Amino acid sequence: MTAPGMPPQARMMQMITGYWITQVVHAVAELRIADHLAGNALTLEELAARTGAGADTTLRLLRACASQGLVAHDEGRFASTPLLETLREGVPGSFRDIAIVHGSPGHWLSWGRFPDAVRTGEPQTKAALGSDIWTYFQSQPQEWERFSNSMTELTDGLSREIGALLDTTGLTTAVDVGGANGALLHPLLKANPGLRGVVFDLPTVEATAVAEAEKAGLAGRCTFTGGSFFDSVPEGDLFLLKAVLHNWADESCVQILTNCRKALRPGGRVVVVEMPLGPLGEPGFAPLLDLGMLAVNAGRERDLDQYDALFRASGLRRAEVTPTSSPQSLIHAVAA
Repeated sequence: MTAPGMPPQARMMQMITGYWITQVVHAVAELRIADHLAGNALTLEELAARTGAGADTTLRLLRACASQGLVAHDEGRFASTPLLETLREGVPGSFRDIAIVHGSPGHWLSWGRFPDAVRTGEPQTKAALGSDIWTYFQSQPQEWERFSNSMTELTDGLSREIGALLDTTGLTTAVDVGGANGALLHPLLKANPGLRGVVFDLPTVEATAVAEAEKAGLAGRCTFTGGSFFDSVPEGDLFLLKAVLHNWADESCVQILTNCRKALRPGGRVVVVEMPLGPLGEPGFAPLLDLGMLAVNAGRERDLDQYDALFRASGLRRAEVTPTSSPQSLIHAVAA
């Protein structure tokens, strides 16, 4: 955080060393410090023993954590804080997997070559990792699992909000395109008992998607179809594309949207869930996320005019935009 009246040099030093915080949070997540301190203040020695780290290095980490509000310290014991609670595993609102992903090689090493991304306009995963990010993940299943889990973490609260925001009157089938485990679709189905759902993704995620539907009590209303959205998508009245288009260049986005348009039933719509760029200079997370896409992937964030261009090229038109409590919005498109 930038304190009011902070001199430019102090603010710049804070920005320069921002990556240190990324790795502090990464270490805290990897060492499960939030889980160890959940409801239980511990001494340095107790916490070091539970993490498997040395007492001296653990103290140095905890001192930095205390300076950032991640832990509290009183009478020789370290305790959790509301900020640290966001790194607990398996609890609503957790960012643990997100913290691990952004400090791991797939993202971390690619960002390390960011000036080359700006010079060339090309993501730096091939130079840093030897392949594009998706091929890299295939060779690193543990990192892929973390990434997949991090997408679920980001979807968790928003999916419940989307379930309440979307009007499905007159619709019978919702297709979650690139839906992974169906985390976005499940709250929508629960909020709309007459709606059936299809999770559409690569065949490799079928087992997880089926298991999650069963766990949610939706096995009878939520099915899985495997395939590539570059080839075709299942027929439906409502297509959901959350954080899909920003992964791809314009030509690929048009192909995905064109396939959705072909499979869209009369009166249906496509809902793109993304973080639109605002006017130049507007504060927000989207401009930074746009650079993350430049460093790691072949995609980008877009403003509404750019989404309109994608829709026009795909036989669609923007109908409305529904803001959410997060920086993401629901961009509705219908047949042109």
